[in-house]
Amino acid sequence: MDGGQSSTTAVIGDGEGRVVGWGSAGSCNHVSAGEARAKFLRVIGECIAEAAARAGLASPRDGHWHFSAACMGMSGGLDDKAALLAELIDSPELMVTHDAMIALAGATAGEPGIVVIAGTGSMAFGRNAAGETARAGGWGYIFGDEGGAFDIVRQAVRAALREHEGWGPRTALTPALVAATGAAEPNQMLHLFYTPEWPRSRVAGLAPLISRIAEEGDVVAQEILHNSAQHLASLVSSVRRQLWNETDSLLVSWTGGVFSSLLLAQKFRDLLQEDGQITCMEPRHSAAIGALLLAWRTGKVVPVL
Repeated sequence: MDGGQSSTTAVIGDGEGRVVGWGSAGSCNHVSAGEARAKFLRVIGECIAEAAARAGLASPRDGHWHFSAACMGMSGGLDDKAALLAELIDSPELMVTHDAMIALAGATAGEPGIVVIAGTGSMAFGRNAAGETARAGGWGYIFGDEGGAFDIVRQAVRAALREHEGWGPRTALTPALVAATGAAEPNQMLHLFYTPEWPRSRVAGLAPLISRIAEEGDVVAQEILHNSAQHLASLVSSVRRQLWNETDSLLVSWTGGVFSSLLLAQKFRDLLQEDGQITCMEPRHSAAIGALLLAWRTGKVVPVL
């Protein structure tokens, strides 16, 4: 299962290494309050039930889904989620891990390497052949997440404000952002971003606009994307230093909406491939399939994906 901040996906495989069922539901994140606990159990239960129905599995009479092995990749903290998942799943091999672990397993089809995750925020996670793991980034929007969608928009807003106040270069970002927010001018736009109507996710949703303006030739927007690609490449370098020698060959993949920007994705790959030891590859599978691969590995099942 991939339990994320925006959606939840469950995939069920059989003992022959084949995918037999899948399901999806809304966000299952944030489980501290009583209502959130109920929501978590409901979303997870609905997601598993949908996947089980497609797999031809009957609903359990005792209220627990029984699997020979299960891997649940969750965003946020894990301690409370592990206890809650045990209320729904009965498995001798229940692995509750973070979403970066399953993203890497899916991207590289279980091979050692590094995955860069750049959605609203950003981080990199790696595992070497010895099973050692390391991460870099993922500090949140206040102290980090450079190269993530929110940070890209934040840089663009800064550029628009600098132009508006006369201490920054002209950029097509200014009128585009003002129009996208319905503001009258950049200062009003800034104050909109501090209101509840513009949460981080909505602000981050403007990142494709910055990418489009960069592709149209705006130098300021291009510089923002290039800087973001550099930050993401630096996360790879940090994880690499923690787990590999400089002469070791390395597989790097990526996931997240930020990489839908062709300019950013290409710059990111170019920066990494300057080092002849690094091989960049498109992600082979989703994070949910990555979780299933880890469950299969625990159950000693060879997948046929």
